[in-house]
Amino acid sequence: MNKLQLAIKRNNHNRKVDIETKERATDLSSRDASLEQTNAKLAFSRWRYKHYFKFIVVKGKNVHVMCRSCPGAKTLSTSVVSNSNLMKHLTTTHASTNSPSTSKEGDGAKSPKQQKLDFSASQQKPMTQAEVNRMIGRYVIKSMLPLSTVEDDSFRAIIAKIPKKAGACTPCSKTFAKYLDAEYPKMNTELKKCFEEVDFLSTTADIWTAHNRSYLGVTAHWLDPHSPERKKAALACRRFKGSHMYDSIATELDNIHSSFSISNKITATVTDNGSHFVKALKVYQPVQDDDSGEEEDGDDVTFVDLHDVLQDMNVEEDVVTLPPHHRCASHTANLISCSDVDKWLLSRPGIKAVYRSATSKCTALWNKASRSTVAAEIVDEVLERKLLVPCTTRWNFFHDAVARVCEFPITDLNTISYNFGHRRSGVPVPQRILHSDEATNSIKTRFAEVLESETAVLAAVTLPKFKLRWLFITQPYDEDQLTGTNAPTHSLSTDSAIEDEFFSFEDEEDTSASVESQVADYLKQGMDTLDRFPLIKKISVKYNAATPSSAPVERPFSLGKLVFTPKRNRLTDKRFEMLLLLRYNQWFEG
Repeated sequence: MNKLQLAIKRNNHNRKVDIETKERATDLSSRDASLEQTNAKLAFSRWRYKHYFKFIVVKGKNVHVMCRSCPGAKTLSTSVVSNSNLMKHLTTTHASTNSPSTSKEGDGAKSPKQQKLDFSASQQKPMTQAEVNRMIGRYVIKSMLPLSTVEDDSFRAIIAKIPKKAGACTPCSKTFAKYLDAEYPKMNTELKKCFEEVDFLSTTADIWTAHNRSYLGVTAHWLDPHSPERKKAALACRRFKGSHMYDSIATELDNIHSSFSISNKITATVTDNGSHFVKALKVYQPVQDDDSGEEEDGDDVTFVDLHDVLQDMNVEEDVVTLPPHHRCASHTANLISCSDVDKWLLSRPGIKAVYRSATSKCTALWNKASRSTVAAEIVDEVLERKLLVPCTTRWNFFHDAVARVCEFPITDLNTISYNFGHRRSGVPVPQRILHSDEATNSIKTRFAEVLESETAVLAAVTLPKFKLRWLFITQPYDEDQLTGTNAPTHSLSTDSAIEDEFFSFEDEEDTSASVESQVADYLKQGMDTLDRFPLIKKISVKYNAATPSSAPVERPFSLGKLVFTPKRNRLTDKRFEMLLLLRYNQWFEG
């Protein structure tokens, strides 16, 4: 073969190689373009957390990536249309990391330790054992649940979901009971510290009987010295054994007051009109020295039995002293509306017959509607409202129930009575009986002690809401007689005085004396400015510490019904009192 043929053959070979190279390059470029187009359609390329992973390759319907947070080269795969596998890996393996982003796209550095990720808006810090105990105590005490609740599997499953520090766990019933036993004296200690800052407070007392047991309840009430807010706390719900004699009641009350060191700070104790409480608080009043008598002559000789003196020296007698007594205004009003009205009806046979006839017909409606579902449905169809059933212990319940009956047309009442099988309802209770003038005399008689009390006057005068305007409703007193100012006299009647006029006050001139000027300025101000008048504030805090009603002491008894359930009849008296006071005082709410 000559040189020309060799050159031609080499040239054809090179041309063939060039063509194959160009074709191979074209195929590669088209493949890369197709791959880029495919990657753009991947769900992984649009994922907000893709920077936690390093893309490797797409094989068929799966995307292969490498986790940047896991130690070592750990390869994961997910679907081209979903990142659920990768999200599951983040939430299970890296769920407790403090930083939401520990690595960025393109950062190939690997952490030497297992990193945790957090995808929640705000992560709750792990709770300590003390925090777990307090949280469980709040739930059990507020809901009045048995202590065995902490042993329930479903309750423990819920608590297990709460992040806790190492060593913190749900206590058993015995451990939880010891925890409550330790918290109870802490609550009493805090109450004592609070009472140390208070100069004046009042108490309410009553006796509650349930499950053949009697309990003496005592609550304390005072005005916060730093704000006009009224505070309250339950002091005791103590087992009261034996007969409810006045001397036993007095001894127990004095022990409760002394245990909190408030005997000399109580301005009044409010109870109902029960004879035992009234007598106890009347007999055991502190003895006041009488200095009004004339001095005895020095020549008078007094003979004393020496045997009695020696015996009195050997016997240490505890002196029981109780604060002044206030009768419950609610209970007194109930006596007026029930007992006094009945006495008044007995003296008027004509009105009594109408009253008895009307109330008997109302009672028949109430009994039928409350005891029969069919009767209740008839009432709903005819009246489109329910009948109120009165309560025997609250006069306003009876008043509201009768007032509801009087609102309905007499034809509708007759229709209901006919369906009930009764005679026609007839005339409802006359309103003049419920609002008779004779009740005014009963109010003056039963509230005479309050109306004539100087402390009650001071309590009303030093309360910025009332000031002196209430005096003008009953008596035409002049303000200049009470405050030393030249304000004009006013006389208002209960029919013409409205609330805005009742609580409005004219301007008054200041006086030169500090006390009188302070009183004059006070009469122009409201409750929010009471701190500007320290003398008046001290009087107001003292005489307004007492509550007008003993109803607050009945609220712990209502809670006691939730504690005394058939399955908790083995509770000791001490444990019962502890659970009740922790709940009433909201010890775990803070």
